[in-house]
Amino acid sequence: MAETRSKRILIIEDDENLASSLRRLLMLEGFDVELQASGAMGLVQAAERPPDLVILDLKLPDVHGYQVCRELRKLHGSWTVPILMLTGMDQPIDQLRGYAHGADAYLTKPCQSQELLKTIKLLIGQLSLA
Repeated sequence: MAETRSKRILIIEDDENLASSLRRLLMLEGFDVELQASGAMGLVQAAERPPDLVILDLKLPDVHGYQVCRELRKLHGSWTVPILMLTGMDQPIDQLRGYAHGADAYLTKPCQSQELLKTIKLLIGQLSLA
């Protein structure tokens, strides 16, 4: 019987407490989780080891999350790894900008754990809407 590997999620989030909480939640669900606190380091890590999904904050200390999202989309030609923006920016225009810059999903903080997990599983194909 072939062993399936755990899906790897890269979290690009500068809030250490939130990043640690997300990591714990996702690890309990069986995901491998990697953390980066800056946009630049997140881009480096994604280029070296493409994850199965990226969770991206918008307000990062070095590069705005919209720019990080655009740069992620340029990696490896046309990058198809799902990007979930998870941010405190909750205005409709912020969400529209997120999608315009390449996000596949957009959730605002604080977010219910079940909503986050459902969105992640939809994005990586572990859950269907049917």
